[in-house]
Amino acid sequence: MTHKDLLAVAKEYDSPVYVYDAAVIQSQYKRLKNAFNKVENLRINYAVKALSNIAILQLLQEQGAGLDTVSAQEVRLGLAAGVPAEHIIFTPNGVSLSEIEQVAKLGVQINIDNLSILEQFGTRHPKTPVCVRINPHVMAGGNANISVGHIDSKFGISIHQIPLLLRIVENTGMHINGIHMHTGSDILDIDVFLHAAEILFDTASHFENLEFLDFGSGFKVPYNEGDIETNIEELGDKLATRFNAFEKDYGKPLTLAFEPGKFLVSAAGRFLVSVNVVKQTTSTVFAQVDSGFNHLIRPMLYGSQHHIHNISNPEGRERFYSVVGYICETDTFASNRRIAEITEGDILAFENAGAYCFSMASNYNSRYRPAEVLFIDGKAQLIRERETFEDLLKHQIPLQGKKMEKKTASTENA
Repeated sequence: MTHKDLLAVAKEYDSPVYVYDAAVIQSQYKRLKNAFNKVENLRINYAVKALSNIAILQLLQEQGAGLDTVSAQEVRLGLAAGVPAEHIIFTPNGVSLSEIEQVAKLGVQINIDNLSILEQFGTRHPKTPVCVRINPHVMAGGNANISVGHIDSKFGISIHQIPLLLRIVENTGMHINGIHMHTGSDILDIDVFLHAAEILFDTASHFENLEFLDFGSGFKVPYNEGDIETNIEELGDKLATRFNAFEKDYGKPLTLAFEPGKFLVSAAGRFLVSVNVVKQTTSTVFAQVDSGFNHLIRPMLYGSQHHIHNISNPEGRERFYSVVGYICETDTFASNRRIAEITEGDILAFENAGAYCFSMASNYNSRYRPAEVLFIDGKAQLIRERETFEDLLKHQIPLQGKKMEKKTASTENA
């Protein structure tokens, strides 16, 4: 997408607005698939939580992707998008037995990450195939906030509990058809990831009737100029070689599965905002925009950086700005950042806004969640309408005997 394309989207659909480039998503999917071309049976399950718009699910299904889901609602979204149940894996954390049973009835692959639920489910449904999520106690990512393989993580069954896991499987007679791990996001050290993979292989050797091994994901994407990323090609070459050797020793065909989210959609996304005010204080120049952490929380929640372009003045002289939102809180997108000179009314584009951006948006301060647009085959297609005041009121119930005033056209856009 060019700056001209983005400005046209902002003009047609107003701001703030999320825009996704279908070609980038398709390219990332092909890149991952090609990196593991030495594996005969490969399954790429897109992590729905990264960006759950049904149009994105349809786009990825057309590429051949399955889905990795973490809630009954994500499962239903996948089915509504036309993804076959057998191509969906349900990997929740901390949910009730009833939710797992509800999802199991839909025919998707169940993945259980704690011994209590495993025993209960196995006792009641011993014939239903179940994948087991282990915690290898390996942190392959560099950020403790998004690494889930450490020893105190709430995710997965500890490798030190494998004897108890095996006892539960034997006592219930349940069918374990997959082993899963996820070490966390921002994987940089391929050797550390391969070390965790050896733990998964060792665990898998205890089970005779496996159909697949799921290595999670967490591939790092570059957020800044010159930023490093996971070397997918190196990982594909090394892990595929080791997987094929294990498969031969195991004595039956196995599927190698991944569940990428950020890797597939992050770079495809742009978040467009309009500058309301340029405010000079004694030490800072603020560019105050028509959005806030209600729409893009990652900078405030994780300290994440999103490169910001002034697409209204891309060749302008760079100055230092702090880009802040309109939420009545400390609401900072970027501090002291070099950006082409900004004037009120300019459109700013945030890079890498495809993953965990809209999906974490809220109505804080009673603001509307923005529209979403997919740029596909050279055209911009609206895939989610901007919310309206009626959407805010839809599920609210006024006090009995009280009437709500109807909105007027003059206040709708206020």
